[in-house]
Amino acid sequence: MSQVTVGVSLKTYFGHEQARAWFADVALAAAAHPAVAAGKVRLFVIPTYLQIPAALAAFARTPVLIGAQDVSPFPPGPYTGEVTAAELAEIGVRVAEIGHAERRRLFAETDTITAAKAATALSHGITPVLCIGETDHHPAAAAAAHTNLAQLTANLQDVPAGPVIVAYEPVWAIGAAEPAPDTHITTVTRALRAALATDPARTGSVVIYGGSAGPGLLTRLGDTVDGLFLGRFAHHPDALTAVLDEASALATARPEHPTPRIHPKDQTTGTTQRLGLPMDSRENPTGVDA
Repeated sequence: MSQVTVGVSLKTYFGHEQARAWFADVALAAAAHPAVAAGKVRLFVIPTYLQIPAALAAFARTPVLIGAQDVSPFPPGPYTGEVTAAELAEIGVRVAEIGHAERRRLFAETDTITAAKAATALSHGITPVLCIGETDHHPAAAAAAHTNLAQLTANLQDVPAGPVIVAYEPVWAIGAAEPAPDTHITTVTRALRAALATDPARTGSVVIYGGSAGPGLLTRLGDTVDGLFLGRFAHHPDALTAVLDEASALATARPEHPTPRIHPKDQTTGTTQRLGLPMDSRENPTGVDA
């Protein structure tokens, strides 16, 4: 069955009670949505750490996956203030957002830190939602060849085998009035999908687009992406439902192929290949600290 992935990160926009109300509304919509129920559309929701238990409870009777906005690169131990992958997995978290542009810019997260977080997530059965994207608006071919493929290699360096959700989010489009031009998105996402396809350690991985994503974009992008990663647009449950409808139509129109999977907890571990890029690409020449 062909599947389209739709994700939502709430960042820290909602207070606790506002988030609980949103969970209730979206859980009702997801439970009633035929494509979500049938698995044609895979929906994941990423609230704040404190909101995760409420989200797990609200979505318990739905197929919706609950995620975390970050994860510690360290194992359980003397790491004050960290939230470990082990504990997140224990309570039912299935995906973790890693390497978002805000984490890179505000908290100086490097390729090495991002790769360590992806590794610890996968080792505990949590699928990384790996955010990558160039800071400045480069031509699409340059963004694909020099920025995002370089980031992809660096951020999966020595990461155990397992599927990932790569979220392409050009930093210059995050929070903008419009997403990146369609041709730019398709050029980069095709390159990312091709790179993942060459790496047997990443079987089942998908590429989704984020960065001012909204209605109509998924239809225009068609088969060049595996879904969308939504932000403030999804604060309105009806708007999110409209995107789910769009994703359903796209999944139905696509040819049948194996459904992307969430990393199973008993996945055999191994190290990733280099995706065909030189190791000096680990440091991003464009200045994005991926």
